[in-house]
Amino acid sequence: MIVASLFAQAPQVPEGFFTQRDPDDLSCVAENGFCPGWIVENFERYVDPFFEHVYLVAVSVAIGFAIAFCLGLLAHRQRWLTGPLIGATAALYTIPSIALFLLLLPITGRGNTTAIIALVAYTQLIIFRNMVNGLRNVPADAVDAAAGMGLTPTQTLLRVEVPMALPEILAGLRIAASTTVGLATLAFFAGAGGLGAQIDAQINFKSNVVVAGGLAVVLAAALDLLVLGMQRALMPWRRAAPA
Repeated sequence: MIVASLFAQAPQVPEGFFTQRDPDDLSCVAENGFCPGWIVENFERYVDPFFEHVYLVAVSVAIGFAIAFCLGLLAHRQRWLTGPLIGATAALYTIPSIALFLLLLPITGRGNTTAIIALVAYTQLIIFRNMVNGLRNVPADAVDAAAGMGLTPTQTLLRVEVPMALPEILAGLRIAASTTVGLATLAFFAGAGGLGAQIDAQINFKSNVVVAGGLAVVLAAALDLLVLGMQRALMPWRRAAPA
C-alpha cells in the first residue's frame, strides 16, 4: 500500500522522456540541447500536431480565398468600395496575432473556431488586394473585344477578366498560404492544435523548435508548390513554348 501510494504521488514525466536508452542523449535532453536520437524515438509526437496544422491552414486559406474573391468581384464592379475594403482588411492585418486570438476568446471560446476566424481575417488583405489589382490590370482592349463579340458584363468578367487576372490572384494566394502557416503556429494561444504547442513544449525546447519549425517550413513549401501546380493547370497557354 505504501509503495503504491508513493508511485501514485510521483510527479508526472512527459511521455517519451525515458524512451531514449543512450545516456548521452538523456544528458542532451536534460541540458535542453539538440538531440537527434531523442527526435527519432519521439517523432510520433509531431504527427498529430502536423495534421492539425494542415487542417487549420487549409480551412483558413480556403475560406479566406472565397471571401476575398467575392469581395474583389464586388469592388471591381463597384469601384467606390475598393478604398473602404482595403482600409478594413488592412486594419485587421495590423492587429497582432496573439492579441486577436485573445480578443476572440470571450466570443468564440477556445478551440479551432477562434483560430480559424483570426487566420481568415489575416488572409483578406493579401488576397483581396491582388484580386483587385489583377482585374484592373486586364487590358481594356480585351474587355472591349469581348463586348464587341456580344458577351455580357458577367460573361466578360468570368471568361476574360478573371482568367487574365489569374497570375496576380494566385500570387496573392501563395503569399497568404505561406503567411498563414507561420501565423498558425500561434494558434495554441487560442486553444487550437498545430505545431505551435510543440515549439512551446517545456521538454527539450531546442529539438522541438527544430522539428516543429522544420515541419512548418516543409508545409509552406508544399503549399507553394501546390498553388504553382494549380497555376500551370489553370493556365495551359502559359506553358506553351514560343514558336
